[in-house]
Amino acid sequence: MKAFVVTHYGPDGLEAADVPAPTVGPRDVLVDVRAASINPLDKMVRNGEFKQLLKYQPPFTLGHDVSGVITEVGSQVRDFKVGDEIYARPRDLRIGTFAEQIAIDSDDVAPKPRSLSFEEAAAVPLVALAAWQALVGLASVKPGQKVLVHAGAGGLGSTVIQVAKHLGAHVATTAATKDIEKVRALGADEVVDYTSTNFAEVISGYDVVLDSLGTASLEKSLTVLKPGGLAISVVGPPDPHMADQLGTPLLKPVMALLSRKIRSRAKKLGVRYSFLFMEANGTQLTTLAALYDDGILKPVLDRTFGFADTIEAMAYVEQGKANGKIVVTR
Repeated sequence: MKAFVVTHYGPDGLEAADVPAPTVGPRDVLVDVRAASINPLDKMVRNGEFKQLLKYQPPFTLGHDVSGVITEVGSQVRDFKVGDEIYARPRDLRIGTFAEQIAIDSDDVAPKPRSLSFEEAAAVPLVALAAWQALVGLASVKPGQKVLVHAGAGGLGSTVIQVAKHLGAHVATTAATKDIEKVRALGADEVVDYTSTNFAEVISGYDVVLDSLGTASLEKSLTVLKPGGLAISVVGPPDPHMADQLGTPLLKPVMALLSRKIRSRAKKLGVRYSFLFMEANGTQLTTLAALYDDGILKPVLDRTFGFADTIEAMAYVEQGKANGKIVVTR
């Protein structure tokens, strides 16, 4: 079958290839891929940024989001059948959605939201799970709390705004001038134009900050939290809890060292820091599907590419042009 494979780590490491059809295990479903979306995580995995933690062995098929139709079920699968329309974020070490087919553990799969097209559904799993696991799992956001999310017009930020509003939070975000009305329409109560204003000078007393931009933004984000507030990063540095999630407790000292500076800074300010290592979860995707079908959440797409143009779609994302999710379709 046709797929896009990481042949070696690096910016030029993704290539089109013919690969064997997936093997379907007893708990797996085989999915005919209708659409897949591109995430910054795809670039990070392609470039080898997690190669010490996630032991992928090139060549391997890339891609973390998918929607499609089940064509085969494993002998132990009871909740899905051939013909079901699904969406998923396959678990780490079993990714590979940039392909014609993929075998996925059935625990990672959920029925596709009925109200969404395959293209829209493919844009959802990773960002929706990240938003849910950050705001509900890590932060336990309650009505009336204040949440700041950076880059509110992007794929993750636009989803976090909506989930935070659903949870009853007061939401602030950073955005470019051209995107202010867009993020307000998504539910942002307060918008900081980052092209002209330093958010740390106008935002204060927040319960939670979700950062996806990097070290400089994260360090400033600590200063806008109220005492005991929580800064969550999806781009690092990893904290010791990630070692538990990966089942590699021996790496705890390494991750403690990597995050020592930011955790020390947080402690001095009387706030907390957590790294979000998002995990596949079909049950949570089922909960989120209902929110999409009820119109509480809406996917935010920038544009779609054909499957043959997956490498060009990756380049488009890396150029920073995307204003929402980028989806490739078959």
